[in-house]
Amino acid sequence: MFKKATGRSSRRTFLKAGAGAAAVAAPLFVPSTVFGANEKLNLAWVGIGNMGWGDLRTCAGRGANNVVALADVHQKYLDRGVAMYKQAKPFKDFREMLAKMGPKIDAVGIGTPDHTHFAVAYMALSMGKHVFVEKPLAHSLWEVRTLQALAAKKGLITQMGNQGHAFEGARLVKEWYQAGIVGEVTEVITWTNRPKGGWGFDGRVRTAFPKGEPVPAGMDWNLWLGPCQKTVPFSKRFHPTTWRPWWDFGCGGLGDIGCHTIDTPYWAMDLGNPTRVEVEMHGEVNPIFTPNGSVVTYKFPATSKRKAVTLTWYEGPSQPKKPAGYDGQIKGGGGMIMVGTKGGICHDGMRPNSPRLYPSAKWAEYRSNAGARVPKTLERIKGGIHHDWLRAIRSGKKSCSDFSYSAPMTEVIVLGTLAIRTGKAIDWDYAGRKISGNPDAAKLINIPARKGWRPEDLA
Repeated sequence: MFKKATGRSSRRTFLKAGAGAAAVAAPLFVPSTVFGANEKLNLAWVGIGNMGWGDLRTCAGRGANNVVALADVHQKYLDRGVAMYKQAKPFKDFREMLAKMGPKIDAVGIGTPDHTHFAVAYMALSMGKHVFVEKPLAHSLWEVRTLQALAAKKGLITQMGNQGHAFEGARLVKEWYQAGIVGEVTEVITWTNRPKGGWGFDGRVRTAFPKGEPVPAGMDWNLWLGPCQKTVPFSKRFHPTTWRPWWDFGCGGLGDIGCHTIDTPYWAMDLGNPTRVEVEMHGEVNPIFTPNGSVVTYKFPATSKRKAVTLTWYEGPSQPKKPAGYDGQIKGGGGMIMVGTKGGICHDGMRPNSPRLYPSAKWAEYRSNAGARVPKTLERIKGGIHHDWLRAIRSGKKSCSDFSYSAPMTEVIVLGTLAIRTGKAIDWDYAGRKISGNPDAAKLINIPARKGWRPEDLA
């Protein structure tokens, strides 16, 4: 089935080792002798309705890789998938797919709602498969930490789909910050129009689950609910694109856009783990649905390389005020500002598409003086986050947003959602994985799954 590699190992040998006990003993980053630069990977994808469909098509390319299996709870998406990828075997249940197709699969992509990310990723990693998962990485702090540990234990190539992390703009921001051209930065401001508006949000806050509607033909609603222990009837308020505001299925506006907008300053400044998360509520605390207008403030302690940093996140319709010296606009869709002692760095929108220095005079001077520009010291990512993951599988080199990076960053996001869900501040002990000062949030560190979706059922 598999080609022999030209070196000491083969793909078959690697795949068996990745799934067996020997995989636990040492990292198994794939050597370049296993996957040749032009050798096709066998891909399986779970969740191919919206983002998952785009991720799959990008990774499959025009015949660049083989799509051998597809899983989705809705038959109409499976029909579309096999119409394009005729050799792919369709499944409604990813667990059946992995059990039956495991030996033929090299890597698994995940484009399902947040609450099912963990189950798919955990089973795939346990079987020795490389994993790409849409953001946010998982739905709870325990899930995030567990996936990070399992990926490290197995030595597999992982990637989270926060596309902006592979952008040129993210690298420019980090190089500018490290060069010190804006001085010391102790304040970061980020914002979004979600959940008041934007894709998947209509701005209306719900206080009860909607009445049930007929399940669409060909859809397995029980599988869509996945690990959720609640009996929730089907509604178009959840599927196909409006599940994010519901805490049982998504992580609100912060989980949707924070993984993009907070990512760049988090990476550039090496912020690490906050010790405290505060929240200012502009809507009522809601146990099932994210409210509008919340403001979350993270406190990151000082390190040997920088002073303590305060990062504030504003959700629509709340917006920040302009900091001193900032002469740009606070655009409604979202943005980021790093406030320095010598000006600052900013960008409009959720991702760092076009970062710039401020004030505008500083930016104009920087652009006009090529000799004074900061050298490009960071490696650039060609082809975006998807191709970075594929290259990493073939070369054995770490991907840019692998779980060793994206898991701690996702923990920051999830901590903010817990502050919003409870309406109270959180004191966070990263090493001990403990929340103090907020017993309601502490209860949500791990959200138990129903039978069939627990780690012991998936390994």
